[in-house]
Amino acid sequence: MFIPTTKEELRSLGWDSLDVILITGDSYVDSPFIGVSMIGKILLNAGYRVGIIAQPDIHNDDITRLGEPGLFWGVTGGSIDSMVANYTALKKRKKQDDLTPGGENIRRPDRAVIVYSNLIRRYFKETAPIVLGGLEASLRRIAHYDYWSDSIRRSILFDARADYLLYGMAENTVLQLANIFKKGSRPEELRGLCYISKEPVSGAIELPSFKEVAEDKNAFVKMFHTFYQNNDAITAGTLVQLQDTRYLVQTPPPFPLSQPELDELYKLDYEYAQHPWYEQSGSVRALDTIQFSLTTHRGCYGECNFCSIAIHQGRTVTWRSESSLLQEARTMIDHPDFKGTIADVGGPTANMYGFECKKKTDEGSCSFRRCLVPSICPNLPVNHNRQRSLLQKLRQLPGVKHVFVASGIRYDLVLKDTKHGGRYLRDVVRWHTSGQMKIAPEHTSANILKLMGKPGPDLLLKFRDLFYDFTSSFRKKQYLTYYLIAAHPGCTENDMKDLKTFTGRNLWVSPEQVQIFTPTPSTYSSLMYYTEKDPFTGKKIFVEKDLSRKKRQKQIITRKTHMSDGKKRSG
Repeated sequence: MFIPTTKEELRSLGWDSLDVILITGDSYVDSPFIGVSMIGKILLNAGYRVGIIAQPDIHNDDITRLGEPGLFWGVTGGSIDSMVANYTALKKRKKQDDLTPGGENIRRPDRAVIVYSNLIRRYFKETAPIVLGGLEASLRRIAHYDYWSDSIRRSILFDARADYLLYGMAENTVLQLANIFKKGSRPEELRGLCYISKEPVSGAIELPSFKEVAEDKNAFVKMFHTFYQNNDAITAGTLVQLQDTRYLVQTPPPFPLSQPELDELYKLDYEYAQHPWYEQSGSVRALDTIQFSLTTHRGCYGECNFCSIAIHQGRTVTWRSESSLLQEARTMIDHPDFKGTIADVGGPTANMYGFECKKKTDEGSCSFRRCLVPSICPNLPVNHNRQRSLLQKLRQLPGVKHVFVASGIRYDLVLKDTKHGGRYLRDVVRWHTSGQMKIAPEHTSANILKLMGKPGPDLLLKFRDLFYDFTSSFRKKQYLTYYLIAAHPGCTENDMKDLKTFTGRNLWVSPEQVQIFTPTPSTYSSLMYYTEKDPFTGKKIFVEKDLSRKKRQKQIITRKTHMSDGKKRSG
């Protein structure tokens, strides 16, 4: 069933009130890909009466249409940060929104979490606790650099005037919170929680204050290192940070879900569609991608410096069982809109399914060592065989015509797996590629790659050759699509010219999938952008901050030229 969003639906269920009301900056799409939908279904499954108000009109009392919850309000900006959703890297307003009915970007306010929380306070003076969650809240939970105001902002919990914030993947946390509120207790001992305190917590790690980090970039770097190193559930401590006259308190992260727990989330009753009440205003483009796709795992041990996954989902990869994924695929096959194609089988990175470092799962993530760079750690048992088996079984299901891997693939992992990596790539090329395979080298200059936390170009070239050898052997016209970044901290126009030369001579393409770096909250690359320093060495680095010159960096690589020094290659 859909989570109710109107009074009429409440009456049809025989409900006169709700325990929890969820507010979101996206349209209401009932899919396990949409965090607020999953949270709502978890609470419903536990017996709580839940309603959802998607993209409430902030110019009237729309947010009051379901009344007032008995336990708490849950507020999220949506699937991505509202400022990222609303603005380009050049700070121009985006016209389109893939999670707004009709696609026109007119219904998601800037800083949606703050706007919605303050809207609740306007209409309900003394109300149930307001609890923030989702990506926007999670990445802005401490003092953070905000690109759009070019300033250090305090925790979003303070600006939103909310009571609590659940960070990271909060499925277990939100259920525990509801149970605590139901008993009339207080949740301050709960993992994965941020709250405001008049006094620092005894035994907690104290971060430099908001005032210090707003005035001193070195203090900001020190704060971020401590914050980042305390994001592992096994090793993290409680953090406190003085924000004004009060303290932000962050309890240690929740433990990653076990495989049975993760499987249970995908057994819940999803409609794989937009709620009919919102569908009246138009379809959402995001459904084209997510409606019939499978999430195989969560977390990422890649730790790219420009990416927020390590802070939100975590550095530990957990994966669903094969039986869970096959059962969800069967559910999709029975859906009236299913036409035979599973659009994607993957996660943050497609080929991290089915293996993780036992040392990490037993003792926690290494403090000063990364899993994949500068080289793949020998403790990581890279093995693509589980995913090969899964893909084979999915494509053999009755009613399935195509199974695609649309999520990006880490080519360094494929090459590291000398036993199964080649077989995996061969299978993906033969059965699971829809014309183009996505990979993300991001750049090819050694100094930029080091700042990004990405592998060097030698592995890229080896993977290119392997891909096209397989493509040729199957007589297919398929291509590699390369995702690249312009204007990342450290990158100059000369670096982009070198990248242009490299892609023409070695990749035989004139790249189109190029994005200008956007400093999103709570990433190392954003720290570099703000401080203009390498946070790991303290050395000053060049950072392009002029918008017109950022645009020029992208134009250098996307400008069409004749590839006289190389040849375009296909299958």
